[in-house]
Amino acid sequence: MTDPDVLALRALNINLGRELALRKLADYAPYKKQFDFHTFGAQYRERLFRAGNQTGKTLAGAAEMAAHLTGRYPDWWTGKRFRQPVAAWAASVTAELTRDGVQRMLLGRPSDPGTGMIPLADIKNTTSKRTIANAVDTVIVRHVTGGQSTLTFKSYEQGREKFQAETLEVVWFDEEPPLDLYIEGITRTNNTKGIVYLTFTPLLGVSDVVARFLLEQSADRADINMTIDDALHYSEFDKVRIANSYPAHERDARAMGVPTLGSGKIFPIAESSIKIAPFVIPQYWPRINGLDFGWDHPTAAVQCAWDRDADCWYVINAYRRKEEIPLVHAHAIKAWGTWVPTAWPQDGLQHDKGSGEQLAAQYKTHGVTMLREHATFEDGTNSVEAGVMEMLDRMKTGRFKVFENLHEWFDEFRLYHRKQGKIFKERDDLLSATRYALMMRRRAMTRPIPRGNAVVAEWEPFDVTVGY
Repeated sequence: MTDPDVLALRALNINLGRELALRKLADYAPYKKQFDFHTFGAQYRERLFRAGNQTGKTLAGAAEMAAHLTGRYPDWWTGKRFRQPVAAWAASVTAELTRDGVQRMLLGRPSDPGTGMIPLADIKNTTSKRTIANAVDTVIVRHVTGGQSTLTFKSYEQGREKFQAETLEVVWFDEEPPLDLYIEGITRTNNTKGIVYLTFTPLLGVSDVVARFLLEQSADRADINMTIDDALHYSEFDKVRIANSYPAHERDARAMGVPTLGSGKIFPIAESSIKIAPFVIPQYWPRINGLDFGWDHPTAAVQCAWDRDADCWYVINAYRRKEEIPLVHAHAIKAWGTWVPTAWPQDGLQHDKGSGEQLAAQYKTHGVTMLREHATFEDGTNSVEAGVMEMLDRMKTGRFKVFENLHEWFDEFRLYHRKQGKIFKERDDLLSATRYALMMRRRAMTRPIPRGNAVVAEWEPFDVTVGY
């Protein structure tokens, strides 16, 4: 190939690269967790995209902002839609970080403008900040209706006063803001029925903002967690290498998007050490369900299998849902096998105010094989600390495994922590259900085997009503 041919090929590649860079919004193809983040915008006013470093959280935030500003929603879009131009803010910690983060993702680098998520043809005008080199203050964006959207870049260092006295449809916080600024962002969208979303790695632990999403129940909020395992641009080798490059006390936050819990974490165990790919459970392994009752907080259930030969405990199914009647939960539990006995906590003895029937008895009425008595250890005690310590001991010794597809179970596992020395009893529903099942493993049973007209089981399940 001659030198002119080489030069021509290089020029073609450069032009092709720029053409692709100018089509970022049109070519954006979200991963599953990014797609969930966008989709939840149709239902939830506030969203937290809690993710590991370099997994694609800011990219998703920029794609959503560009879609709202331009009205150019992709064909696959099922999230929030605005039918008219919008007024919006995008903010980060400092003016420099805003420039280098959200501004770059939306507009491109100063040396190559128009290569961000907002198409170059739709950028009508920009104004610059006076004190920060290459920092943009406001962008005017062409909307598909023919009108104009306005985007203003903000920084947390400006203080609360600079986040007041505006009416907006969209507010994006990239990196965690102070709670007072976040509340101001919400307030700005009150009159427009607008949306507020955050994209950050939770390095500040269970802060006020994180607690708002993880510990305070609200129909207005959604928490989406994206880990390095959800980022398909990394190979398995890269995932391990990257995770191991972080300091141990920051690894969960930077790789998994889990708030830093420090010494307060109850299960200081590498997630990979208990994760296992799902497999067919041998018929001779006994099974047992665990059930934790709830309403405002979710009702949760797990199914566990016990390899008696190795004394290894497996969590193989998980279910969690709030504000539903026992009939709905019972249907989900029975799908795992009506023959499997179910362990339950002491509050199952309480009577439902509406029906007057005990909670545990209601599940039996709906066909769940409930144990006769609430969960206890063999000596009759039911200490939470003892149950947690047995789970931890099994994890440390390789005798506790969880199917890797049980994402909600792992969400709870990552956040299970102590506050002022005591177990923090929030978002622990599946873990509690697991603990009840483990406490009652002596009642686990194998699948009944039909023999002629009889059914032979390892033991006969108790009737829930006996002994009440």
